[in-house]
Amino acid sequence: MESAARDSDEPPTVGVVGAEQDTVERIRAAVAEANAVPLAGDATSVGDAAFVVAGGERALGELASAEVDVPVLAVDAGAGVRSVAAADASAAIAAVLDDEIARTTRRAFAVRVGDERHQAVFDVTLVTTEPARISEYCVAAGGEVVSQFRADGVVVATPAGSRGYARAAGGPVVAGTAPVAAVVPIAPFAIDTNHWVVSNEDVVLSVERDEGSVSLLVDDRAVGTVDPAAPVRLSPGHELELLCPPGSQPPW
Repeated sequence: MESAARDSDEPPTVGVVGAEQDTVERIRAAVAEANAVPLAGDATSVGDAAFVVAGGERALGELASAEVDVPVLAVDAGAGVRSVAAADASAAIAAVLDDEIARTTRRAFAVRVGDERHQAVFDVTLVTTEPARISEYCVAAGGEVVSQFRADGVVVATPAGSRGYARAAGGPVVAGTAPVAAVVPIAPFAIDTNHWVVSNEDVVLSVERDEGSVSLLVDDRAVGTVDPAAPVRLSPGHELELLCPPGSQPPW
């Protein structure tokens, strides 16, 4: 595999992105210890680094939104990506700098609601804003209606997100690079319910009837509310290239 560190007599620059300052400082120290130059900042400022260390799930979402094309080493970023524990970050950074590291990818959802655009590395959720209120949702894929149901909400997960909230709601675990989406109703108002695995090419969520405000969550971040006149459209989004040093999990 191609080395993630650039061929140069100068020490490579390694980007560091994370939401928690303590995590960022620990990763910065690990980069410096590996004789590289840490470049800590937001996702838009690390595009020229040899690779980026992403601390936590939110950092991956920020990198996808910034459409960063350099390889990413994920640290404590959840079960759905090739991630290493924070305690192993120093060894993982050194392995990336010293060796030729295997790589894989994770494709985000491009999310469109009217004029708004988002990137979801893990999942997209519609849920009634007020707890225990039921609305009616419709899911379509490839121009065909998959199902219409009453529920507290619906979550659509990428393969990376299929190990998270979607799994807790009863959905399947999907292989990391599969070009599909897992669709799972949340607390459906029915005895016999289904979940579905559909192509990620053209998924449309809509609120058919609301008994209260319906919130849109992208990677567990509330980004607004959705009314029945505003379909939520999902399609293949930015692809993150992930570095896979020894010890990164899961194995695929």
